[in-house]
Amino acid sequence: MSSMPAIAMFLPLFLQDAKGPQFEVASIKPAAPDARGMYFRTTPGGTLNITNMSLKEMIIFAWRIQPYQLSGGPPWLDSLRFDVTAKPENNPKQDELRAMLKALLADRFQLTTHQESKELPIYALVLARKDGKLGPSLPEAKDGGCTTPDPTQPRTPPEPGKAPPRYCGNMMMGMRTLTIISGPVGNMVPMLARMLGRTVIDKTGLTGKYDVSLEWTPDEAQLAMLPPDVPRPAPSEMPGPTIYTALQEQLGLKLEAQKGPVDVLIIDRAEKPTAN
Repeated sequence: MSSMPAIAMFLPLFLQDAKGPQFEVASIKPAAPDARGMYFRTTPGGTLNITNMSLKEMIIFAWRIQPYQLSGGPPWLDSLRFDVTAKPENNPKQDELRAMLKALLADRFQLTTHQESKELPIYALVLARKDGKLGPSLPEAKDGGCTTPDPTQPRTPPEPGKAPPRYCGNMMMGMRTLTIISGPVGNMVPMLARMLGRTVIDKTGLTGKYDVSLEWTPDEAQLAMLPPDVPRPAPSEMPGPTIYTALQEQLGLKLEAQKGPVDVLIIDRAEKPTAN
C-alpha cells in the first residue's frame, strides 16, 4: 500500500510554465479503499473532480490516448487510486482543462514523458460487402429523427414512463452495446480502439450520419480491460456474436488486421505525490 498520508494536500500551483494555464489550488489524496467506480466531473465553474482514478487513467484522459498507447511507468501506475479536486482561476475550455491536468501531473507526480512512433498491429474498419450494402443496424439518420442539443441549456430529464429524448450526436457504450444517434461512423472508432486494445482507422468511406445500434458478447480479453471493480460475467453467461461477427452481420462493416505507425507515450518518471 502507498505510504502517502490519508489527508487532503492543498498546495498552490505557481505558474512554473508560462506556456499554458494551470490550476490555482489542487487537492490530491488516496481514494477510499472500498471506493467503487471511477468518476471524472467538472463543475459549472470549471473545478475538476476526479474520484477513485489511477495515475494511468488520468494520463490517458489528459493526453487523449488509448491504454495501449501508454508504455512504462512504476508498478503502482494502475493499482493506486486517487481523489483529486483542482480549482482553476477561470472556467477553462476542455482542451485547456487537459493541458492543466498535464501540468498538475507533472508538478505533483513528477511525471515526465516522451513520445515515439512505433509500427504496431492496427485494424482498418472497412465495408464488409463489395456492393457497399450496409447492415440492418446501420441506417442513415432521418431528418428530424433527433433533437439538436442546446449547449447553453440543461437537458430536460425524461418524464416518468417515457423514453428519454433522442439527442443528435449522442453516443452510449456499455459492456456489450454501442449506440450512436445521428452521427458519423467514425465516431465509433475510438470506442472500438479502446475495447480492442488496438488502433482502429476508419476506411469505410462513409460520410453521412447514421443511427448505430450494435450488440455483441465480449470475449475474455475485452472483459480483462474493464476496471478492476466492475463485475466480469463469464462469456458463456452472455450468449451472442463476437464484436467482429456483430460488426459484419449488424452493420455491414468488418475489421481488417493491418500494421501501421502508432504514436506511443513513454513514461520516463512518475513518483507518488507527497504533502511537501
